[in-house]
Amino acid sequence: MARHIKKGDMVQIIAGDHKGATGRVLRVIPGKNRVVVQGQNLAKKHVRPSRRNPQGGRINVERPIHISNVLPLGTKSSKGSKVSYKINEDGSKQKVFKDGGKGDIVKRAK
Repeated sequence: MARHIKKGDMVQIIAGDHKGATGRVLRVIPGKNRVVVQGQNLAKKHVRPSRRNPQGGRINVERPIHISNVLPLGTKSSKGSKVSYKINEDGSKQKVFKDGGKGDIVKRAK
């Protein structure tokens, strides 16, 4: 599956319980085609007391979401949009957002 999402990108969730929510990508798991989005898809995890967490108890952790359920946020609009890449004359890549037919170019592509 094509991955147009990298760590640190802003994304919009387009399916599931958190549909319409936005957040920053904390981690990409390429082997399972999943991403972890900050503050979304939270689950309770029971933690034993330790030096790091002396009290123990239940904490909220972000769980992975399938990569097909998120879209990168366009730079000019606050909606998710499809992405393609444009190769320049010097051989460098540019990320192009397809917001309603307009090609919005971002120079961050690697």
